[in-house]
Amino acid sequence: FFTAEQVEKNESVVVLGHTVATDLFGTADAVGQSVRINNNAFQVIGVLEESGGAGFGSNDTRAYVPLQVAQGRLFNASRYRGNYSVSTISIQVATAEGMDDAAKRIEQTLRMRHNLSKDDTNDFTISNQADLLETISNVTGTLSILLGSIGGISLLVGGIGIMNIMLVTVTERTREIGLRKAVGAHNSDILLQFLIESLVLCVLGGLIGIGFSYGVAAILSRMSFMPFAIVIEYWALVLAIGVSSASGFIFGLYPAWRATKLDPIEALRFE
Repeated sequence: FFTAEQVEKNESVVVLGHTVATDLFGTADAVGQSVRINNNAFQVIGVLEESGGAGFGSNDTRAYVPLQVAQGRLFNASRYRGNYSVSTISIQVATAEGMDDAAKRIEQTLRMRHNLSKDDTNDFTISNQADLLETISNVTGTLSILLGSIGGISLLVGGIGIMNIMLVTVTERTREIGLRKAVGAHNSDILLQFLIESLVLCVLGGLIGIGFSYGVAAILSRMSFMPFAIVIEYWALVLAIGVSSASGFIFGLYPAWRATKLDPIEALRFE
């Protein structure tokens, strides 16, 4: 962002992120204007294009000044106190193919600057986008397994609840089942009836859950602290309905089978 002359002369210049410039100057041109940072006056020499929010921060909400200016005037750093050092350096390469070569050259330069011998281990860490993506992928995979396990347990508990409800329903409708069998209903008819009821119950529960998820996603997406919008994919909706239907069939099968095994005469006597 800065010329070699600006850096050497420790000029008080700043490059603003798009959001910062908009908040300070609105639609007016910010270049050439003056801003104060920690009671130090800086001249705006540029404004970054809007990049949008991201989970790890955004250039839109940042301001950039020359390194030595930041250390000396903003952070009151001092070589004598040992806090003039730089904790993090961000480097951008021209192409992705040159990333590994750049990392090796950076490592060699830092080892030389830190006076490390051949047998010394690095007292610094070099990471690139590939490492970051791998870390994020590992964390996401772990969270997916955890959430999947929680979802599986919840599904099992909910399925057992559905099965208990259907067993109670079979008991309460014993006389109805006996009457249907007495007038000629087959076991397959009884089985199909209770399976359909179980399926309807589970699918309705799935639809209610989908509606609740859409509501929560819409509310969270409008929250100021959320840097991104929450989007529910269509395949997730199809999967939810499919899992609900499968749960209704699996956990409704045993109660429906119990209903088919009722003796018509004993069922009609049931009080």
